Amino acid sequence: MSTTTIDARGAYCPGPLLELIAGLKLIEIGDEIEVLSSDQGSIKDIPEWVAKVGHEIGESAELDGYWSIRIIKAK
Repeated sequence: MSTTTIDARGAYCPGPLLELIAGLKLIEIGDEIEVLSSDQGSIKDIPEWVAKVGHEIGESAELDGYWSIRIIKAK
């Protein structure tokens, strides 16, 4: 399993989600993407989208002025 980090800090909704969608196309099933986002909407929007399309949400954390949201590609 590998982890890819998408640094979307400074991007506004829907930027971080669009970067995640593009990133998921480039990784294998079981791999993980960590999205770093300073947009507060991402902490709600990304997990909702992930659940809707059937991937898995991993660990999320609020760090120093931004969020780290981990997603595992499930299909």
